[in-house]
Amino acid sequence: MNNTPETPVTVIGLGLMGQALAGAFLKAGHPTTVWNRTASKADQLVAEGAQLAPTVGDALTAGSLTIICVTDYQAMHELLGASDTELDGTMLINLTSGDSAQAREAAQWAEQRGARYLDGAIMAIPSAIGTAEAVILNSGPQSDFEAHKSALDALGTVTHLGADHGLASLYDVAGLAMMWSVLNAWLQGTALLRTAGVDATTYAPFAQQIAVGVAAWLPGYAEQIDNGSFPAEVSALENDARAMAHLIEESEAVGVNAELPKLIKAMADRSIAAGHGGEQYPVLIEEFGKPRND
Repeated sequence: MNNTPETPVTVIGLGLMGQALAGAFLKAGHPTTVWNRTASKADQLVAEGAQLAPTVGDALTAGSLTIICVTDYQAMHELLGASDTELDGTMLINLTSGDSAQAREAAQWAEQRGARYLDGAIMAIPSAIGTAEAVILNSGPQSDFEAHKSALDALGTVTHLGADHGLASLYDVAGLAMMWSVLNAWLQGTALLRTAGVDATTYAPFAQQIAVGVAAWLPGYAEQIDNGSFPAEVSALENDARAMAHLIEESEAVGVNAELPKLIKAMADRSIAAGHGGEQYPVLIEEFGKPRND
């Protein structure tokens, strides 16, 4: 299929994100059909030109492309799993949050019912939808993604990750891990500096500079991980562990919570005990790559 700006689309689920998705399609000139359990959530979109489908089945047949964005995968199955709901021939893109196993199971379920299926993840807040800042991840057959990319471009910066339907969910949580780790590190530093009267606004530019500098290390560290070789080109892990101990001691001395640095040092200590003290920091991938049972 070769989408044009006039490609008809359907959006099922009109929470804040669903409303933003439908609004972006309307703004881009796509005839847009919407459906939601609470029909009143469609009022503003209808005022802007959207069509409100009376049933889920009607919504599915109204567009060449159906986007679903609901609470979770269970809600998706409940909505689309009714015996009178026809999925055969539907191009379904699921932007509901969930895990990679749910994504793969949903793909198999949809395809067994005759639908084409892409799984996706939205790396943006609702107000960013329709701008380049909104990153929309997709995984599944590349041919399906390419066939509908021009329509999806209305939502933001769309990316295809690979044929594995679970990749979008995995990238989503990997991104969350980065986000929370950076924010938690900043909060740890902010808490430390506040004990000396330095406010968060003063510290933020310095922290930002550190974060940018550390991010520049990632490509080289990624090569070490992929090669399985961790020469200490910058610093050995045993040296890093001594700095971690200093962070813990300073935190405890000024009355700041030290749980986070203690967790990081515990992982480093296990790696050193396993004989990796002379290697570079990315060797900790071995610790991150195995579960803890305690």
